[in-house]
Amino acid sequence: MTTFLQLHVLTSYPPANLNRDETGRPKTAIVGGRERLRISSQALKRAWRTSNDFQSAIGDAKGTRTKRLGRELLERAEGAIADEKLRKKIVRAIASAFGKLDDDGDSSTLVFLSEDEKHAAEALLDKAIQSKKEPSDEDVKALIAVRPKAADIAMFGRMLADASHGNVEAAVQVAHAITVHAATVEDDYFSAIDDLKDPADRGDTGSAHIGETGFGAGVFYIYVCVNCDLLLKNLGGDDAGRALAGAALEGLVRAITTVAPKGKQASFGSVAKASYVLAEVGRQQPRALSVAFLEPVGASGTRSAAHAGSPIREAVSALRATRDDFGQLYDEGTASYEMTASHASGDGTRGNLRELAAFCVASLTEAKP
Repeated sequence: MTTFLQLHVLTSYPPANLNRDETGRPKTAIVGGRERLRISSQALKRAWRTSNDFQSAIGDAKGTRTKRLGRELLERAEGAIADEKLRKKIVRAIASAFGKLDDDGDSSTLVFLSEDEKHAAEALLDKAIQSKKEPSDEDVKALIAVRPKAADIAMFGRMLADASHGNVEAAVQVAHAITVHAATVEDDYFSAIDDLKDPADRGDTGSAHIGETGFGAGVFYIYVCVNCDLLLKNLGGDDAGRALAGAALEGLVRAITTVAPKGKQASFGSVAKASYVLAEVGRQQPRALSVAFLEPVGASGTRSAAHAGSPIREAVSALRATRDDFGQLYDEGTASYEMTASHASGDGTRGNLRELAAFCVASLTEAKP
């Protein structure tokens, strides 16, 4: 049976525009018939994957998402092969291993490749430079690793349409974050003054620029599910892979609880840390607890008199009640750990990030690749 680690996180963000839609306004969703603010899973994963906590945890065992591999290889070959036509032909043959190329030699879609795969492509190019010949189809196909040694690829997966043998099923599922209460996008009207404007010029007293930007604030519910068995399998299943999985999982937990998407951070300074985390480990089919907020917190009065006036305390209470309901309905026997700030529980601080991370990493102990 598969071992799953589930994380239920509540983070309160002040006025922010962390994740914009096509109009530049904060993303939203209708949940339970009410509008909520939303942060897409893509924005969350990008912020976590590129964070210092996660990057330092996995070291060189990381992937790169890019369209520019062909361009980099072409620059590497510049000057080494005088015949421009042959040079481009060799580079295109190698870069095409990762997907179709456009006229500029860039991949038509973003490619997620490991450092080992990138180095292998460079080595094959160097070999072709020496021989002045295109590499064989077998050598090109071999550039794509079935299990690339990259923790972020193992966690978040990849799809290579033209090289399906290199596809990696994601071991980590991330839901779109939503506010636990109804929320409305507001508009910030602003103006900017030209510093070189002459104050004595009474004919020009207006601003040099006028604009507006959308923002919203709220308590967000974030759900993450880790297939521990698949994570180990993606990293090879040996002792080295297990050690890397543990380091990556610790880095991910730290990022989830402390890192926000970077959208409009300079304008809003909307950095925040999680106020509440419930971690669960078990072999039952995983489930999100978002149904706890189908009725928005505060929609019909407070759900608990003890938590009146505190949306985040209401949210914690609703999460715990929903967890207990599911536990009774489905006879769930999960082990759990809570990290709670005093302002989120009302009954004092519980746990800490170090212990939470250790609990999550221990979930790999029973997993089998």
